[in-house]
Amino acid sequence: MAGPSILHCLLAISLLSCAAHAQLTTNFYAHRCPGLEAIVRTGMIQAVAAERRIGASLLRLFFHDCFVQGCDGSVLLDAGGEKTAIPNNSSIRGFKVIDTIKASVEKKCPGVVSCADILALTARDGAFLLGGPTWAVPLGRRDSTTANQGLANANLPAPSSNLSTLISKFANQGLSPAEMTALSGAHTIGQAQCRNFNDRIYNDTDIDPSFAALRRRTCPSSGNSNLAPMDVQTPATFDADYYRNLIAKRGLFRSDQALFNGGSQDALVRQYCANPALFRSDFVKAMVKMGNINPLTGTAGEIRANCRVVNS
Repeated sequence: MAGPSILHCLLAISLLSCAAHAQLTTNFYAHRCPGLEAIVRTGMIQAVAAERRIGASLLRLFFHDCFVQGCDGSVLLDAGGEKTAIPNNSSIRGFKVIDTIKASVEKKCPGVVSCADILALTARDGAFLLGGPTWAVPLGRRDSTTANQGLANANLPAPSSNLSTLISKFANQGLSPAEMTALSGAHTIGQAQCRNFNDRIYNDTDIDPSFAALRRRTCPSSGNSNLAPMDVQTPATFDADYYRNLIAKRGLFRSDQALFNGGSQDALVRQYCANPALFRSDFVKAMVKMGNINPLTGTAGEIRANCRVVNS
């Protein structure tokens, strides 16, 4: 029979294991930082009032964080190369908003709330403030101490991706094709740079000619940084028009149109177009699942004081 010292050691190991693999919960900060969500919402209301596009930018930033070593705030680090990875360089944005909200949170609850959790909340609020659904965000993530440029280049789907590539990259993160199609509906808000869709509007045939002509007015064949709305109908409103655009062959990216091009997701695209409430419900479920991709919890990682740098 094991002696007391051995039992104590086993108990300690068990407790440490539980701490390192704790589950996210929606009431994680209920006692340690009860005003957290109100602080984040206030900051997001101010940010979206100043620039509506920022809601979409922060939603995208969360996606780019979660697909690279999990939802751990690594994309916020200045060092490590993740910010300058090919899918992110001169593209992802919203860092100053995160800095401002983090500073407000630190004044109220110093050293308690992770940057990863703040990013998750801003993604939710960004969608909601542009007309999208709201949901209870599971919290309890901790911040990574490293970023990973190589994983960002490998894991994030390019705007030129075909359907099989998209399905594979989402599957690598534990997300189904249906969840991929629901999450892609985030492209109902936001803007994109010409260089990410110029080849499509000049060379593709599965595109509405009038839509291609409209986009060519501000996007030369050589590509540049001029912006165009990803949803041509209601670019600053979170709705199901993204799917209506796909059916009309008005997907801005090849990766958008790939969802409705004679493939496995056509039926779901039609469903979301006909039933926006179903899209909103599925989007929420997929966002919660994406937010649970490999979070650091318990004693793993750290709570950064400054989202841009690891603690010294």
